[in-house]
Amino acid sequence: MSLVSTPALVLSTLKYSESSKIVRLATRDLGVQSAIAKGARRPRSRFGAALQVLSEGHAQLYVRDHRELHTLAAFDLARVPVRLAEDLERYAAASVLAELMARFAPPEAHPESFEMLRTGLAALEFAEGETVRALGIRVAWEMVSVLGFGPALDACVRDGAPVPAGAVAFSAPEGGALCAACAGPAGGIRLPAGARVDLQQLLDAAAPLPRLDARNAAAHERLLGRYVRWHLAEGAELPALEFWTRRPWRHR
Repeated sequence: MSLVSTPALVLSTLKYSESSKIVRLATRDLGVQSAIAKGARRPRSRFGAALQVLSEGHAQLYVRDHRELHTLAAFDLARVPVRLAEDLERYAAASVLAELMARFAPPEAHPESFEMLRTGLAALEFAEGETVRALGIRVAWEMVSVLGFGPALDACVRDGAPVPAGAVAFSAPEGGALCAACAGPAGGIRLPAGARVDLQQLLDAAAPLPRLDARNAAAHERLLGRYVRWHLAEGAELPALEFWTRRPWRHR
């Protein structure tokens, strides 16, 4: 057993006994790990209120080789993303990002996904007004891409042929665009030219965010959800993604 200190973000917590919690952490140096925080539920716990979901800090972990549950010795809180909790739009998108990290990031060091999660949450926290929804879609696609499952839009995923600008057939199961020869009459989902441009902008972190009305934003969320379920979920339930795409708070 060794003591490891690493930057970390809290992905989820679960009650464990009357006094402890099991914490799921995204860490920079160990990947996604689970740890027991002994005494975390006690009124005078040394963890205090640090173990809030999506909080950022520095974790000290007693790591046991070949074990799935470690021991959290300390969590030095650096930041609590308070503004995420003030708005359901932000919080729902942030929860999707955390869910993607918790379910699909590797259980070993993967600094790229950790940094994507950290910067994505910060961007969502301080996004304003109409940009929040499009930004949520963008950071989710960024996480999918960082994890190695980004879609192809400029070349056919079957034969590699260039796909010219304009409307395109998009196959979620196959991972992206299909050329006219491969698509056939029922190949994939038809993305109109404007939707394809919007998706290209969403996939490019350096591009301006596209202006998405409610109808188009919902279509992009459904496309992302379908893609994630095909390439990452493998039958797993994704409650945060389901909540975000169904958006029940908009129907009250």
